Amino acid sequence: MSDDYAEQLRANRREKDEFFDDHPQSPIPPEHRDEFDGLDYFPPDPDYRVEATVTVHEDPEPVEMETTASNPVRYLRIVTFAFEVDGEEHTLAGYQQEGDDGAVFVPFRDKTTGQQTYHQGRYMELAPDRELTDGDRVTIDFNLAYSPFCAYSETFSCPLPPEENWLEIVVPAGERAPDLDS
Repeated sequence: MSDDYAEQLRANRREKDEFFDDHPQSPIPPEHRDEFDGLDYFPPDPDYRVEATVTVHEDPEPVEMETTASNPVRYLRIVTFAFEVDGEEHTLAGYQQEGDDGAVFVPFRDKTTGQQTYHQGRYMELAPDRELTDGDRVTIDFNLAYSPFCAYSETFSCPLPPEENWLEIVVPAGERAPDLDS
């Protein structure tokens, strides 16, 4: 991983910390903002920036995702990403809501979930620069994994990663669990 990449990642993290610290739309409850001094991250790690092979689902299956509130949300499973971490094959599904052609939503859990990271899982978004086709190679960067807004406040309703996106490995990259108890 180049120094440029690590520096860019740190700059993105500083920007997000500033947003969380003082933006009116910050998910941090106002009563916690005074003591908020930035999110907690794992250090940038090139081993968790992986090349994945894409399988496109031509006729995407609807997936009902449970949420932290009581209303399930419907997504379409549009792609599957196959990748290796530490020499082992893994897959993650990517989703979009019907009619949405923006970023691909990749919610996941791993062996840090509920320990070093938010107990309901974390999210990633991939914004491919063109329509994905079978066999495409894309970069999945777990250093960009983040906690959903409901990790900071119960006023948000967040989709929970479906079981097919529960990784049986430790992914010590991206955001750690927020510490709002201080």
